[in-house]
Amino acid sequence: MTGFGVPVYLLPSPTAIVSAVWTDLWTVAGHTQATLLTVFAGFVLSIVTALPLAALLTLSPVARASIYPLLVLSQSIPKVALAPILVLALGTNVMPKIIITFLVAFFPLVIAAAAGLAATPRELIELGRSLQATRMKELMRIRLPFAIPFIFSGLKMAITFSVIGAVVGEFVAADRGLGYLMTSALAFFNTPLGYGAITILSLLAIVLFQTVVVLERILFPWSTRMRT
Repeated sequence: MTGFGVPVYLLPSPTAIVSAVWTDLWTVAGHTQATLLTVFAGFVLSIVTALPLAALLTLSPVARASIYPLLVLSQSIPKVALAPILVLALGTNVMPKIIITFLVAFFPLVIAAAAGLAATPRELIELGRSLQATRMKELMRIRLPFAIPFIFSGLKMAITFSVIGAVVGEFVAADRGLGYLMTSALAFFNTPLGYGAITILSLLAIVLFQTVVVLERILFPWSTRMRT
């Protein structure tokens, strides 16, 4: 029993959680590395896909009218329900986990980027066109700098959701990762280790979120001032 009368198998003490993680430190580190690789792979894939698509949605009314409803429709499908189908189609390798991570992180990023590109003041667009700027120059030199705060807002959500997506993928079919460690530990009533995996996942999400915040401040210091 804990200090509040709660059974240890339901809520272990912080010292028990730390002790369980420390005892299996190398195992936990290996599972953490596997989850991080899935998170980064899905996150990078979402960036590579979302930013060009956001530009297309902004510059082409036809693409916006045809693609945007499909994006919204794709988010109505629970990712947990997609995971077994992906495992059946792609096998029990890392690809289903990466695709689930990508699907979870992709939508908030493309919406935020498209909103930023579309929010560029009309007078700036007209000024660029009066100087005979091409559509590409308009996108790169006018719309994109103005959209940086929006894009980083999307990146912060995407990196956090990437952790969730990776865990969802590990729940369904995996033999590595913190999600797998959590389910396997709880299945054998090793509750402290299961809680340790949950704690590490929470810390990973916080650290990754703050990493994006720091990168924005370093690379685009004027971006944070635009919000104030």
